[in-house]
Amino acid sequence: MLTRVPLRAAIGVATTLLASALAARADDASPWQRDGHSAVRLLAGSRSGAVLLGGIAFQLQPGWKTYWRMPGDSGVPPRFDFSKSENVEAVTVMWPAPLKFDDGAGGHSIGYRDQIVLPLRIVAKSADKPVTLRAEINYAVCEKLCIPVEASAELGFNSVASTEDANLRAALDTVPKPATIGDPNPLTIRDIKRDGAKNVVVDVIVPDGRNVNLFVEGPTPDWSLPIPAPVEPSPPGVKRFSFELDGLPPGAKAEGAALKFTLVGPEKSYEFNTNLE
Repeated sequence: MLTRVPLRAAIGVATTLLASALAARADDASPWQRDGHSAVRLLAGSRSGAVLLGGIAFQLQPGWKTYWRMPGDSGVPPRFDFSKSENVEAVTVMWPAPLKFDDGAGGHSIGYRDQIVLPLRIVAKSADKPVTLRAEINYAVCEKLCIPVEASAELGFNSVASTEDANLRAALDTVPKPATIGDPNPLTIRDIKRDGAKNVVVDVIVPDGRNVNLFVEGPTPDWSLPIPAPVEPSPPGVKRFSFELDGLPPGAKAEGAALKFTLVGPEKSYEFNTNLE
């Protein structure tokens, strides 16, 4: 039996479904907070259990960039405060593999351009209670000059199946994977050794001699180690980098210090943790 639905009723149903879909989509992302050269907002993944996946999304105007957790020779790292959130035990910011930029002053900065999503690992205090993430976000956007930006965003985690899940998973895939020195990966750090009192040499195995970047961080944010520079010529099948043990905080010793190396390739990136001998 064929049932005829009045056109007005059909339009009403379609409009209701569309409104519901748009409302669900809006619930999965906070409104964009815009300044003159960038915009930022929060993203919420699916609500399931006590550990949630969220994100901080940035949009940057062409030619502008923002910074990684370690900005390089110049720049300001982003800072996030989640202390005003509700039913949130802890938030861990995860950082996609960054780019290296010429800073225009003879050095290099480290960061992102165009669009970037920083994934968030959010631990709820109670898995069966509502979660509201509130973030105070302080970052800088730079072209030739740097401009500080302050933004506030708020977002509840409500969706059983979030419309942002695919975006968040894609962002998570760009975060460097943990690795161990000497791992049999096509792209890996083969060796780290001291060369004299202040110089450190890092040998990297790179498939097909592709371009890679290497970054190093100290055990605390107040270490300001330089960006490792390529050494030419390098041994066959190896890209050699070196850096000096400069930028240590007062009283800090390099011997035994826990260093983190981030190796960024064109397709895959890895993080290595080691104690300097």
